[in-house]
Amino acid sequence: MKIAFIIGTRPEIIKMSPLIDEVKKEGLDYILIHTGQHYDQEMSEQFFQDLELPQPDYNIGVGSTTHGKQTAIMLEGIEEILSSENPDIVLVEGDTNAVMAGALAAGKMHIAIGHVESGLRSYDKTMPEEINRVVADICSQLFFVPTEESAINLIFEGLNPHDIHITGNTVVDAVIRNLKIAEKGSGLELDLERDYITLTLHRAENTDNPERLISIINALLELNETRIIFPVHPRTIKTLKRLDLYHRLVQSDHIELIKPVGYLDFLVLLSHTRLVITDSGGIQEEAITMDLPCITLRYNTERPETVTAGGNILVGTDKDLIVSRAKEILGNEELYQKMSQAINPYGDGTTSQKIVEIILKSQHEGKLKITPPENIGGMEGRFILNVQENIDVSTYEDKNPKSRVIMAFENHKAVFPHASLPLKGKTIILERSQSNI
Repeated sequence: MKIAFIIGTRPEIIKMSPLIDEVKKEGLDYILIHTGQHYDQEMSEQFFQDLELPQPDYNIGVGSTTHGKQTAIMLEGIEEILSSENPDIVLVEGDTNAVMAGALAAGKMHIAIGHVESGLRSYDKTMPEEINRVVADICSQLFFVPTEESAINLIFEGLNPHDIHITGNTVVDAVIRNLKIAEKGSGLELDLERDYITLTLHRAENTDNPERLISIINALLELNETRIIFPVHPRTIKTLKRLDLYHRLVQSDHIELIKPVGYLDFLVLLSHTRLVITDSGGIQEEAITMDLPCITLRYNTERPETVTAGGNILVGTDKDLIVSRAKEILGNEELYQKMSQAINPYGDGTTSQKIVEIILKSQHEGKLKITPPENIGGMEGRFILNVQENIDVSTYEDKNPKSRVIMAFENHKAVFPHASLPLKGKTIILERSQSNI
């Protein structure tokens, strides 16, 4: 078996790192295709060395350009590589342009695609990431979803629940793996012993919107009883200066502006922090994995499980709400403990192992071969049924080979139809075919 990993940005490399370890552990053949979507120093050879990863076999070097041109260049490069390497499966992770390009290229070439961190939805199509993740899911054959909520998203979009696997999120594996590396030595020259808030702010809908950015900065200035460490990107500094906000931050006694830090140093920074304020999707996951209360500067999130679990609060960019929530969390020990002890919805750190096991099982069962359908017939229809028989999903489908349970409802709530899910007393949606599935 040969597996092709397609990676293009720092978060993808980070989240794929434990999966690459697991593939190596199993002795499987693999290649790393780096699109070069991130092209700065951290995406150089040193970044792979720091994470103790092998260097990419290919680097397309797309760099920074428009979404359309970037995707087109990656499509051409990935197609050429896949044609020469002929992998059994292509693995993509997340929602970047590299993910969409990899999924499109492999899909057109009839190569099986496994989408790691599949099924996330913000339902905000102004976000390029939302377009990328939806397109990748349409192209994929195996869906490695972090939570049941993500799985249900895919079912409602018409995908086969038999192809959807709730594995948890490799972010947990990655934090466990990479924090051990980070603790070997940190380049941070900061006092990490005093309490502080870690702030990240990078999303265009916040940094490119003067009204939102001003509101956020005013909130930070008002939180003057708590130290705030703010790794700030040079592009954001330019915007802050243009809006006459930068000097106010520099002159404040409680806000420490620092240069962006590398991933490993950032893990060390998080491991000593008291509270996270962010607009990043990945940091919402890392925060709950590291038992850190999180305030998210967004109006929606494709990580709603962190909110449901109780470890994350959405505040948008409203100054008063940011301030009141931060003070409430830091000033109420009972609430703080409740948020920091929220059960991690993304698993226990065994996601990579589960994914590799599923891939090997799928190969053994011939599910990685993409061929035209041979059965003549179509779908008879979808039906609703209330089940009173003491039976689970797998047994029901064995007894009714032309039927597939695509959704179950318990107390009016959608439930993923696991093979072992008891159906008695539940309402189910069935899909019946005119020939055997």
